[in-house]
Amino acid sequence: MTVGSRAGVHAVQISFFSDPEGRPPAQVLDAYFTLVDVAEAAFRSGIRVSVVCASAHSECLTRGGLDYHFLPFGDAQRGSRNDAAFGALLHDLDPDVLHVHGLGFPREVLSLASLVPGVPIILQDHANRPPRPWRRASWRRAMSLAAGMAFCAADQAQPFAAAGLLDPATGLYEIPESTSRFLPGDQQAARRATGVDGDPAILWCGHLDANKDPLTVLKGISAVARDLPRLRLFCCFGTAPLLRDVLDLIATDPHLNGRVRMLGRVSREHLEQLMRAADLFVLGSHREGSGYSVIESLACGLPPVVTDIPSFRSLTGAGAVGKLWPCDDPGALSEAIRSVRTDPGTRASVRAHFDRELSFDAVGRKIAAMYEDVLERTQNGAASMVPRRVNPAAQAS
Repeated sequence: MTVGSRAGVHAVQISFFSDPEGRPPAQVLDAYFTLVDVAEAAFRSGIRVSVVCASAHSECLTRGGLDYHFLPFGDAQRGSRNDAAFGALLHDLDPDVLHVHGLGFPREVLSLASLVPGVPIILQDHANRPPRPWRRASWRRAMSLAAGMAFCAADQAQPFAAAGLLDPATGLYEIPESTSRFLPGDQQAARRATGVDGDPAILWCGHLDANKDPLTVLKGISAVARDLPRLRLFCCFGTAPLLRDVLDLIATDPHLNGRVRMLGRVSREHLEQLMRAADLFVLGSHREGSGYSVIESLACGLPPVVTDIPSFRSLTGAGAVGKLWPCDDPGALSEAIRSVRTDPGTRASVRAHFDRELSFDAVGRKIAAMYEDVLERTQNGAASMVPRRVNPAAQAS
């Protein structure tokens, strides 16, 4: 393998997370579609990619030219026999770099480093938080073995640095957690297909929980609805611990009653149509690893009006598309909605931003450049813990 020659780089992406439902591997790949998308993005950039997933099943599947190896290992399948099988697979794959999804697997990362000594390890954040103080020793040992760590936004590394978990030799990279296959479409056709109406029609897609903060969003919608009488809000959601509070607020607020349609859980196909039909996308999140629904809205050309948190700043180019507003501030949300104007040109510019920064090609270039940089730094013995915003344009060839 020669650094700088992508065709010679073999990356093994590893998921230590085992599907709690114990579904067959084919169903797991359908359910955890972002795992497939990240692997395919890197593969499209010219990197050879293999994926290894913890599972109660033992099977190898091939999709889109990529091999997905499922076998028992990791936290859910402890045992020397399973570790031996995992080690044998890694020996056969002979990777140049190991890309681990998630920061919360310190025992597994320590074992991984012993199974394939000398192969650089990259850890990618997936909305992780620093552990309680009494668990930090194992995290610190595991993170010290990482040649690189990827976050959607470099600022997301700060809590780990403050907890004393980041080694100064670890390179930091800004890489979104995933991309999206969603596409823009005819808005009026999508409205006819979904029944979405309103001016503006605003879409919410997220759990009804304290982190997503639907109550602040509803208060902001209520305030702006006084000036926009044709406004409508459409809410897609999964888990809903705040459902009763949400319904009570809608029922008792005359500016919300009749303007909010609760859709619940929808299929991905229907969500894409809803995003094509809406005028704006809104979320009130206090923290996110990246924000898949924001990525999907950008893919559809739907302007996001979302909270000013690190991952959303990164995804929107610091508000270059859509609008950012402070958490817990319904008045700022209402002003943000007023300020955003939607027209075909706006939607085209949002999609253009997605193509530059978040498409399969863009994410693939960023991942490939990260691999190459880690390999070069490892071989040269160079190390400095600084946010490394990989320039995919400069390293695309």
